[in-house]
Amino acid sequence: MAKKNISKYLTHEEAAHAIVEIGKRMYLKGFVASNDGNISIKIGENEILTTPTCVSKGYMTEEMLVKVDLQGQVISGTTKPSSELKMHLRVYSENPDVMAVTHAHPPVATSFAIAGIELDRAILPEAVVNLGTVPIAPYATPGSQAVPDSIAPYCRDYNAVLLANHGAVTWGKDVFEAYHRLESLEYYATVLMYTGNIIGKANELSSKQISELVEIRRNFGINTGGVPKGKDLERSTDDNPPDELLIRDIVEEVTKTVLKKYRSN
Repeated sequence: MAKKNISKYLTHEEAAHAIVEIGKRMYLKGFVASNDGNISIKIGENEILTTPTCVSKGYMTEEMLVKVDLQGQVISGTTKPSSELKMHLRVYSENPDVMAVTHAHPPVATSFAIAGIELDRAILPEAVVNLGTVPIAPYATPGSQAVPDSIAPYCRDYNAVLLANHGAVTWGKDVFEAYHRLESLEYYATVLMYTGNIIGKANELSSKQISELVEIRRNFGINTGGVPKGKDLERSTDDNPPDELLIRDIVEEVTKTVLKKYRSN
């Protein structure tokens, strides 16, 4: 009988199988095009198994994967890792609890990233519990050191981040959690798009309802994700538009008072 793996790390074979499976799901979902996207799994204290550069995630094989250390140096494999590996390594460095990272370009979420709109509205209970809010990291040239630097502030307190004009990154305690957060992120963005731009209305949850969901999230052992905005946590100035005539009268009165005081001096 084969001995069961009780380590917190997947074996090389287990991780390789999981990466190929997730790559196919990302490709079939339309989260990546051509050779876009990358996936990594931590398989040891100083070992990462990751996807190669210039390979479609829908046609990837286990033999193509490459093993690197936490400094990005290749340990084994006949291919080169993606230039975006720096981003994955930064997530692992900033948050030791992370065991897997996914990066993709899901079209709706990426559209929000291009528009500079964070995913922070409390409209879906599942999104509040499983994902939380998704901030936007400042724009950085893909493949450069500026990318990992841009996401570093978000790695401990959130479960995902949008990359301005680029795509999305998610992470988790295993590669399936990281990938499921990617799915949740795209679904959340899609619902926000429909309610905001097509239907034109979204009934947001209240702060009390959000608090209850955050408590459920904590009970699941998830202490990251931030707290989305509820309908009673903010109010648009459009809700109570100012009286322009009143403002003009106030300005005129203040001006007269200032001029009178100035002339008397």
